[in-house]
Amino acid sequence: MALLSILASCGRHAVNADPTPILSVEITTAQIDKVNNRRTYIGSIGANYEAVVQPRVSGYLTAKLFDNGMPVRKGDILFRLDGKQQQANLLSARASLESARAKALEAHNNYIRAIPLAKIDAISQTQLDQYTAEYVAAEASVKSAEQTLRNAELDVEYTTIRSTINGVISTSAAHIGDLVGPGTKFTTLTTIQNVDTVTVDIAIPMRQYLSMSGRKSFSYENADLLSDIRLYLADGEPYPAVGTYSYTKTAVSGATGTIIIVVSFANPDYLLKAGQFARVETNVGAGQSRVTIPQSCVSQTQNINSVWVIRPDSTAEYREIALGQVEGGRWIIDSGLNAGEKVVVSGQIKLRNGAKVNPQNTSNNE
Repeated sequence: MALLSILASCGRHAVNADPTPILSVEITTAQIDKVNNRRTYIGSIGANYEAVVQPRVSGYLTAKLFDNGMPVRKGDILFRLDGKQQQANLLSARASLESARAKALEAHNNYIRAIPLAKIDAISQTQLDQYTAEYVAAEASVKSAEQTLRNAELDVEYTTIRSTINGVISTSAAHIGDLVGPGTKFTTLTTIQNVDTVTVDIAIPMRQYLSMSGRKSFSYENADLLSDIRLYLADGEPYPAVGTYSYTKTAVSGATGTIIIVVSFANPDYLLKAGQFARVETNVGAGQSRVTIPQSCVSQTQNINSVWVIRPDSTAEYREIALGQVEGGRWIIDSGLNAGEKVVVSGQIKLRNGAKVNPQNTSNNE
């Protein structure tokens, strides 16, 4: 009797035993978030503008007072010219002015003496008019000589060539002893790039531009299109200053169908140089409502992105998905998953299609 009882008991345990244990997994809910249209663009850094250094007078180059490729400040002396000819012209202009002043003094005295003589008819009115005209002409000659002197003084100043802007100076093809200036081989001595602010051209495909801007056609005013503009250098390091919208170039590229938006970055320490590689990340247009899940939900193997979805009957389903970008530590889902669906956060390696699970809710902010 005892043996029958034991056998019955073993039979009951055999019937109730579950050969597949239920797995406990942590799950989260795919949710709708407002996400930015974050895009990356590759370009090169350009100078804010460039000043061409040209001598305004001719002369032999006697000194070059800068180092190639180094920063210069407005007013710094860059070159000196042999100014012997300009000095000679200055002395001649001074002599001409003194001569003109002497003639003007003589004409003035003649005019003053002629006035009372004309009143008593000692001289004719015609003679008085002649003295008056000579005085006026002499005064005009003085003014002309003064202007000639000022021009000669300027020419002497122009033999010292200074920087007109702050920036980084290029090399010069002219060497000490070369004849430079108007009418010579060296009408341009060098260039200076202003890099207090630098620019980067962002090429946006027209289709992307229209989609993200919500516009129907191209607009020249795009100040509200970009936000949170960040610059990354060739080594991946972020540049500390945030960029700003500058302007939109007028032409749309017919070959590539892109528009060019120029953004600028402050460069007070000259860390950025023209021609340098740049990667710009920026939000384009207004944010969109997208399905997002924590990054830990996604498995990536051989270019296949997948998640485990928990069905309403608490069974697991393997599903391939298409991913967008990462925003705030969460994957944006382009397709394959709907908002409200339950997704496994951890323990995916133990799952198989149709497996019964015991889902444990976790935070959506993982």
